[in-house]
Amino acid sequence: MSSKRYPEEFKIEAVRQVTDRGHSVAQVANRLGVTTHSLYAWIKKYGPDAGQHQAKADEQAEIRRLQKELKRVTEERDILKKAAAYFAKQSE
Repeated sequence: MSSKRYPEEFKIEAVRQVTDRGHSVAQVANRLGVTTHSLYAWIKKYGPDAGQHQAKADEQAEIRRLQKELKRVTEERDILKKAAAYFAKQSE
């Protein structure tokens, strides 16, 4: 499978044809020789709602980061609990 790289200006113009001029995604994709999947991805990235999609992606990345941190901290807490119980038992 070949992955051709397109310039950013090309992508933005393709998105404009769909959003501003009202052409269908299938028409524009067929005319430009790109897949509809690629064109939908470009619309998501460069279209009128791009800021909203980026904000959602940023929020999801932050949630994943916080979940990883919570898991690590929970494991550390459990280890410290076991160590405290062990040393308490040893001191008796």
